[in-house]
Amino acid sequence: MALHIALVGAESTGKSQLGVALLAHLSAQTRLRCALIPEYLREWCERELRTPRPDEQRAIAEEQWRRAEAAALAHDLVIHDTTPLMTAVYSELLFDDVSLYPFALQVQARMDATLLMALDLGWIADEMRDGPHAQQPTDRLVRRALRDAGLGYSLVSGAGPERLQQALNALGPLLRPHLGREDGLFGRLLQRGEQLGGDWRCELCDDPDCEHASRGAGRPPRS
Repeated sequence: MALHIALVGAESTGKSQLGVALLAHLSAQTRLRCALIPEYLREWCERELRTPRPDEQRAIAEEQWRRAEAAALAHDLVIHDTTPLMTAVYSELLFDDVSLYPFALQVQARMDATLLMALDLGWIADEMRDGPHAQQPTDRLVRRALRDAGLGYSLVSGAGPERLQQALNALGPLLRPHLGREDGLFGRLLQRGEQLGGDWRCELCDDPDCEHASRGAGRPPRS
């Protein structure tokens, strides 16, 4: 049975870049057959040259999951960029429609690990995105949905290699049983139980401002 890793978070928080980096690293450093499922919503918008109507959102969420399920049949690990949860969040944010959450959270519960992108990267504008003003509201809705459903996640921050390192660190406990010493340096580090570096999270609250302030001040978040 394939492992499922979800990348979730607001627009312009590095989900797609991290997905590509994880795919390259895990494919090179392990024997796991890895697949990356790109965001179907973006593909839909680029094809239709518009954003979806409220009645079109569910089909988009279902297609995202259908593609992931198909990939899981032929792979050991599937990286989701992203999951139906983000479609549900956008539906609530844009249309005040919460009807997609039951399906989205049912899918999210199938994830073996969920990585939430921190809001610490510079905004990159494109015609498909709303704007930086939507990042905080989106982040709050994602956190709320995961928290209320009792679904865990790991926060990933930093740019480039640092973001990848934090993601690998968070995934270590999940991947360790599936790797051996023949799986390269990554596998050997995990087998020895060594840290890959850079993990941090606030255990006492779910406030992104707390995380950002702690990181900006150069001290670790409360633990």
